[in-house]
Amino acid sequence: MALCLQYDGAPYRGWQRQPTGLSVQQVLEEAIACLDPDGHARVSAAGRTDAGVHAAAQVAHFDCAGPIPAQRWPAALNGRLPPSLRVQAAAAVPSDWHACFSAVSRRYRYTIHNARQPNLFLAPFCWHRYQLRLDEQLMRTSLGRLLGHHDFSAFQRAGSSRSHARTTVQEVSVERQGDLIVTEIQASGFLYGMVRLLMGQLVAVGEGRLSPVEFERRWRERARGEVKEAAPPQGLCLLRVGYPEPVFPKAAWYDCQPRYLLEIPDPPELLPPLPAP
Repeated sequence: MALCLQYDGAPYRGWQRQPTGLSVQQVLEEAIACLDPDGHARVSAAGRTDAGVHAAAQVAHFDCAGPIPAQRWPAALNGRLPPSLRVQAAAAVPSDWHACFSAVSRRYRYTIHNARQPNLFLAPFCWHRYQLRLDEQLMRTSLGRLLGHHDFSAFQRAGSSRSHARTTVQEVSVERQGDLIVTEIQASGFLYGMVRLLMGQLVAVGEGRLSPVEFERRWRERARGEVKEAAPPQGLCLLRVGYPEPVFPKAAWYDCQPRYLLEIPDPPELLPPLPAP
């Protein structure tokens, strides 16, 4: 059974079960075990998001032994899950289908609030970077150089179990929308901590503290020791996962993280006062 999930990463220590602290995997597996006690509740995900990172359309799968049909799993699970975790859709998949190994792309979105004043409603899902106005054009140009198949050891945190650090960056974009800068990166796969380390360097480029030439030299020469800044987790969201054939209805998995728009409108024209009685 395949599931399409949304979660607010703030309450969790990440996707994967941890010796201490709550994980998305643990909470989901416990809910599945209540509904399918004869099945195998071990759940595998398309990507292991870090502590505090959100997901708009994470994909996971598990072996199901019970009679519950796919269309009933979302409502049944949502009745047992906390508000921070929701199942958007479910689908029966072949026994050889795997949420991680069958995927051909993952897409992340990182949102930066680039304004002097904080915003209470943006804070849980953005990095408030207020010191300098970021140059999104420099960031866009620098990020575009990553397209293609490369070794990204410079953006891999210690503790990874991968045998190599090569992956293919398929699409990138950097857009400014008022005081928000929205960056999206799509790749065949991501290294442990890759997006947050990359965004830390990209913000240094946008603030003029790191030149685009130096940014490129660091990752091409795999200078991991020079990459010291990581962006905070709350601005990062696993936006979607791609497969050779769509698994879920588009409304459940495509661009399901709402976008804020922070354009400051002109003040409304005041109506004339009412005449005195």
